[in-house]
Amino acid sequence: MSRKNQRWNNWVLVVAVVVLAIAPLLLARKAEFSGADAEAEAAIQEVSSSYQPWFNPVFEPTSGEIESLFFAVQAALGAGVIGYVFGLYRSRHERQASQHHPEVSQ
Repeated sequence: MSRKNQRWNNWVLVVAVVVLAIAPLLLARKAEFSGADAEAEAAIQEVSSSYQPWFNPVFEPTSGEIESLFFAVQAALGAGVIGYVFGLYRSRHERQASQHHPEVSQ
């Protein structure tokens, strides 16, 4: 694949990701976005109003913004680890391929 085609494909993927991220927000303007924890709590209360949790949280954020910050940091760290692992395996694969076929250059 040529560099020009690869760049084109990368831009198409970036645009697709942006569209997939923004489309739900535009299509569901009057929808209420709440976390899975709140939905689960409401469903449990509906099924069994006498349910008591097994334990209390060790740390509870002081506001929704702090909770969102922790979630974003967790997601960023996870994405960083996954990206690092993919890069590590790709570089290993490329190094092994260049050792077996030294005439092929990138």
